[in-house]
Amino acid sequence: MARRKKGEKIDGWVVLDKPVGLGSTPAVSRVRRLFGAQKAGHGGTLDPLASGVLPIALGEATKTVPFVMDGRKEYRFTLRFGEARSTEDAEGEVTATSEVRPTDEAIRGALGAFVGEIDQVPPAYSALKIDGQRAYDLARAGEVVEMKRRRVRIDRLEFLARPDRDHADLVVECGKGTYIRSLGRDLAVALGTVGHLSALRRTAAGPFREEQAISLPKLEALGHIPALFGALVPVVTALDDIPALALTETQADQLRHGQPVFLTRDAPPSGALLRAESGEKLVALVRSDGASLQPVRVFNL
Repeated sequence: MARRKKGEKIDGWVVLDKPVGLGSTPAVSRVRRLFGAQKAGHGGTLDPLASGVLPIALGEATKTVPFVMDGRKEYRFTLRFGEARSTEDAEGEVTATSEVRPTDEAIRGALGAFVGEIDQVPPAYSALKIDGQRAYDLARAGEVVEMKRRRVRIDRLEFLARPDRDHADLVVECGKGTYIRSLGRDLAVALGTVGHLSALRRTAAGPFREEQAISLPKLEALGHIPALFGALVPVVTALDDIPALALTETQADQLRHGQPVFLTRDAPPSGALLRAESGEKLVALVRSDGASLQPVRVFNL
């Protein structure tokens, strides 16, 4: 006899405004408990010292997590000049100091070198795995962690403000795998000084933006499932960039059973990834081979 899954079948995204001091995994657990959902995951880790957009997937939305993880991210951050820290944020120990403070003009002039495809060494205090262990676990145990350089993409990097001579506020749009702590460290070095991030806020992750985000206190204040449903964003939101294809209900049933749908005319080009829908309902992600649609992910909505 199959074991009954704990929790309710709740499908959708919660765009959480994660507070500083809360890790991504505990944040997911708290949202999952509030909804009483069977399954939950998130669309990209945020450090405990970072705040902002943490998309949390419930139920069938967990099948779309990779599309959010691969999507564009946007951050606002404050770079503190004059102190390098072990974690490259305010949490770590000071490892180097400098009296050099760059001018606003120097900051603006240095930004262009960090836009486009760039090589970056991730922080030693990161969730990346080295020989099966998290880098931050090794670093906290006192081991010397050698992180490999990797290529990332930065689409936009702009200077916003200078609260005082020790700090600069910036905004960055970037691709998957970019570490903003590393970006701040490297920018400070390029300016002839050292630095670390004193504040970091994610303002967008894939299609989700901070204007949509809801705080944990507000979620908790809703108090019961019917009200919480108002905070749910549809599963399909994560797939907005993927073209939709309307199917008949018969074709939709074929996909739901894992069977391909053969097309007699107007077949999408081979290799195309599409969002198969029937009526208003998301059915599956499919890939065309030029003659048929092969199911990639089937949704039980």
